[in-house]
Amino acid sequence: MSVVVSVNVGRPRPATWTAIGRTSIDKTAVAGPVALGPLGLDGDEVSNHRHHGGPAKAAYAFAREDLDRWAEAFGLPVPDGMFGENLTTEGLDVNGAEIGERWRIGDPVGDHAVVEVTMFRTPCQTFKAWLARNGYDDRAWVRRFAQDLRPGAYLRVVVPGTVRVGDPIEVVHRPGTDVTVASWFGEVFAPPTRG
Repeated sequence: MSVVVSVNVGRPRPATWTAIGRTSIDKTAVAGPVALGPLGLDGDEVSNHRHHGGPAKAAYAFAREDLDRWAEAFGLPVPDGMFGENLTTEGLDVNGAEIGERWRIGDPVGDHAVVEVTMFRTPCQTFKAWLARNGYDDRAWVRRFAQDLRPGAYLRVVVPGTVRVGDPIEVVHRPGTDVTVASWFGEVFAPPTRG
């Protein structure tokens, strides 16, 4: 079964180590239900509106399994929310999701939200610097993250609702295009060599 294992929010904080002087990558887990609307989770606010936020990037999902892979690579634990994700999932192939795929989060007959996969997350220098500040090996981070082909997925909110830890996640629509988060990301950041 696919579930939400952490709901994470953050607000802009001063950060002299970023190009824009502030960041919202430092997320805090929320224990109770959180409203998820067209512009994201209550209590979450992006710092860089040029590259984050808006209806097509209302929330960011990353798999717990992929955080565990990075923990092994780093040799250090990686807590939920460390990659700036709003929803840490378990049991869901976030990177194998098709662009346009829809997920229902929550009770199918009660309160739930429906989200649509829109695009992959692009690695950036703020992400790299954030890792370094927290003691992780950030050497060649953008390249390493790109080569791993597990960028996580940005989500559009189709049906607003509330989300909470333990909510089931169900794929309710798959468009059948075979254009996945990972395949599109790979075409952009690690295109195959053409002979």
